[in-house]
Amino acid sequence: MKNNLPKFHPKHLAWLMPLILSGIMSGAISCFNMIINKSLVDGFFSQWLHAWSLSWLMTFPLILMVLPLVRKFLMKFVTLPNEASPE
Repeated sequence: MKNNLPKFHPKHLAWLMPLILSGIMSGAISCFNMIINKSLVDGFFSQWLHAWSLSWLMTFPLILMVLPLVRKFLMKFVTLPNEASPE
């Protein structure tokens, strides 16, 4: 089976991955919080879509701003293969 989907240039991963991840995470968390706080009430789906859209509107830019800081912080604790000390 051949994949005929359009391909993105790798440079777009810097914003595509946070876009998809923020959408999945904000959707899951907003749904979980609504189920915990309101249960499955009438109009749940429309309320959840509204909550999700507001959450996603906040999480995507936040991830774009925080991700470089987290990456820089974590690189202090990671040894790259070419930096490994010889044994």
